[in-house]
Amino acid sequence: MTEHQALWSPSPERERVSQMHEFMVTAAETHGFSPDWQSLHAWSVAHRDQFWQAMFDTAQIEAVQPATAVCAGEDMLGTKWFPGMKLNFAAHLLRHDDDHIAIEAEDELGRTRSITYRQLRAEVARIAAAMKGAGVSCGDRVGGYLPNIPEAVMAMLAAASIGAVWSSCSPDFGIDGVIDRFGQIEPKLLFAADGYSYNGKPIDSIERIRGIIEKIPSIERLVIVPFVNESPDLSSLANACSWRDFQVDSSELFFEPVPFDHPVYVMYSSGTTGVPKCIVHGVGGTLLQHMKELMLHCDLRRDDRIFYFTTCGWMMWNWLVSGLGVGATIVLYEGAPFHPSPDHLWAMAERLRVSVFGTSPKYIAACEKADLAPGKQHDLSGLRAVLSTGSPLTVENFHWVYDNIKSDLQLSSISGGTDIVSCFMLGNPMLPVYPGEIQCLGLGMDVRAFDGAGKPTVGEKGELVCCAPFPSQPTGFWNDDDNEKYKKAYFDHFPGIWRHGDFVEITKRGGVIVYGRSDATLNPGGIRIGTAEIYRQVESMEQILDCVVVGKKTPDADVEVCLFVVLREGVTLDEELIVRIKTRIAEGATKRHVPKHIKQVSAVPYTISGKKVEMAVANMIHGEPVLNRDALANPDALEQYAGIV
Repeated sequence: MTEHQALWSPSPERERVSQMHEFMVTAAETHGFSPDWQSLHAWSVAHRDQFWQAMFDTAQIEAVQPATAVCAGEDMLGTKWFPGMKLNFAAHLLRHDDDHIAIEAEDELGRTRSITYRQLRAEVARIAAAMKGAGVSCGDRVGGYLPNIPEAVMAMLAAASIGAVWSSCSPDFGIDGVIDRFGQIEPKLLFAADGYSYNGKPIDSIERIRGIIEKIPSIERLVIVPFVNESPDLSSLANACSWRDFQVDSSELFFEPVPFDHPVYVMYSSGTTGVPKCIVHGVGGTLLQHMKELMLHCDLRRDDRIFYFTTCGWMMWNWLVSGLGVGATIVLYEGAPFHPSPDHLWAMAERLRVSVFGTSPKYIAACEKADLAPGKQHDLSGLRAVLSTGSPLTVENFHWVYDNIKSDLQLSSISGGTDIVSCFMLGNPMLPVYPGEIQCLGLGMDVRAFDGAGKPTVGEKGELVCCAPFPSQPTGFWNDDDNEKYKKAYFDHFPGIWRHGDFVEITKRGGVIVYGRSDATLNPGGIRIGTAEIYRQVESMEQILDCVVVGKKTPDADVEVCLFVVLREGVTLDEELIVRIKTRIAEGATKRHVPKHIKQVSAVPYTISGKKVEMAVANMIHGEPVLNRDALANPDALEQYAGIV
């Protein structure tokens, strides 16, 4: 099968009953365009007021106070969405009040919980009442230093219900990493677990929590969620109480009406090149965008069970939790994905009848290296879609999924980021899946690839940009009143146009190929090369477990491609293997992609959310400092790169 042939196409019936198709037909009849995908997307961009109002109505979002318009203003920095509207984020996610399962939760220790929508609402009511009793009010910040457990969802919903702003960090962040983030936004209340576990090893967090609250004086109250111990010792923690002791009996769940652009989340940039940027996301824009992506692009429905392997420190957690707004069951997993066995998550997917399974290329590649065949080892008959994000999904990854998981499956590589708490391009239940290619651009997103001259290009590589406003743009950065940092982050390169920082190609059929971060793009001999093109060739070799590619500057202002490989146990990087690697890259890509340097390393550094940190490796080989190492999952891996080439 060539890369020009589809790996999967929806059956006519599956396409016809999809929510995307239903939305398209209704919109076409109402607004007078042809009922096909290309026309639907073109309308959604050209008539954004019509499209976003239609999406608002389709999602059945209720406003306490209506808007005076869908959008006001002309450019990306001046547009205001749904001015005058008041609504509440938690009200939509908790609009169901019944015995349907809202949350299925598991951890690597084998503990499981099932929580209904009625139980979830009752728990949120008690936490919200306690928050108000602790002096938390609309606009105050609430922090979460928590594993991926139901209490994190409950605390977030309670904060949103009273108009407070939620911000969370994964519990494997070190003290400095948490302070770099929460210290900027000054939370009044902090929820933290007494610890977490990874690969079966319990890790106590009490000492780190004490260090955090000593350095962030804004924290007036600390709530400890038991995870490692049933009754953790809180005697060394000032103003601390347990999760159960914090709650206040309340039968009433009140939702504070707030403006459409009122903050709901503060999220953070990776922080590997400086102090993390505090990205503020609004209530309405986040909710509306998530409903569009979940309902239309993922075809998520009430009877579905959606899982994403994530931590509370990655935007995919926020995205997953919005599945509650559809009335679906969200599946939370806390722990290592391969513990206690490599097929652990697939066994969970079988047991819980997961219909949408979200993961990353790194996990898919690890399953392949472990010789798993999930579709043969487990009953995945309920599985309808697999989502992947975090880095580009290779052609080989696509083939592996269809060969080893399921042939009748919508494989949706999705791409966006923390910056927009959503996606620029993603899946589509109406379209075929081609290997190595994201199915389509998101509805309402005027996304293009710009060439070196700043002009749109199709079928060629370019900078990913968005040329028109969209609701899930950040409302700004925290403590950036003049928007100077915000403008510099996204609008300096192409004035008035969002430059995302990805190197992509929009294909003639409307799909997208991602070649990696544009700031990590290699330029040997002045030719732009995406790192994903090299990763695709190298990671398919059975001897290689992992790799990272960076460019090394030369005195004559050129760039040498450097490849660092992690090898299987017992394999050494001898001359024969080096030749095989170079040959594979030359034949699979081009001779220009062949590295000048190939070196063996013990590990590739990753962020806590699972992304390779090419820039940090580049800094190390150039003798430049790497800032905020607390943002890395394995910072010790960096040292071996100093002076390696």
